[in-house]
Amino acid sequence: MNRRSGEQWIAAAAGIEAVTGLVLIIRPSLAAWLLFGAELSDLGQAVGRFAGIALVSLALACWPRGGSEGKSALLALLVFGLLTTVYLAYLGIAGAFGGVLLWPAVALHAVLALLLGHRWFSRGRV
Repeated sequence: MNRRSGEQWIAAAAGIEAVTGLVLIIRPSLAAWLLFGAELSDLGQAVGRFAGIALVSLALACWPRGGSEGKSALLALLVFGLLTTVYLAYLGIAGAFGGVLLWPAVALHAVLALLLGHRWFSRGRV
């Protein structure tokens, strides 16, 4: 397999994971029904959306960029941190769920997202 062909397969796999992640974020119950033939509880939907965020971030990290792996990892972690912050904060504000570590997790991901965002914008994107 030549390099170009390998990158095409990686891009295809990353694309599939990105689409799967978006479906999990938008309609986790649909994804569960299509994959497992089962309904999701409210908690299952929250976990499904979190898994979707992780899959979209993984797809960003793996997308071929011609030797700029550092950029891919930074972007993926930045997107993961931002989306995780927003989603966990939403869950806490909406009162749907709220364990003892929810708000510390929101704060941790917000700080990491700020630091990664600063890196992304201040250094010419790595």
